[in-house]
Amino acid sequence: MSLWIESSRTPWTDVGEGIRRQVLGYGADLMLVRVAFDAGAEGQPHIHVHSQSSCVESGVFEVVIGSERKKLYAGDAFFVPSNTLHSCHCIEEGILIDAFSPMREDFV
Repeated sequence: MSLWIESSRTPWTDVGEGIRRQVLGYGADLMLVRVAFDAGAEGQPHIHVHSQSSCVESGVFEVVIGSERKKLYAGDAFFVPSNTLHSCHCIEEGILIDAFSPMREDFV
């Protein structure tokens, strides 16, 4: 991956069911990803070894981390510790900016 990432030249990957992702940059220890959700799209409950920090760029999301549930709006953020069950539901079409440590090898 390049040191400079121009989003207009960076491809999107359709991951199905109203969700697309755009890898914005990564190294072994860190990855940044833009994820676009159609209204009603679900980030199904899952667990991964990566720590994750996410910011709501636009839209409205209901996020579940462990047993806690919260509605988040543009500018809000959340943190998912390693090996913690989490999910999200997109209430209004929007975009999340996700950072993972270490990088998600399954995304490249």
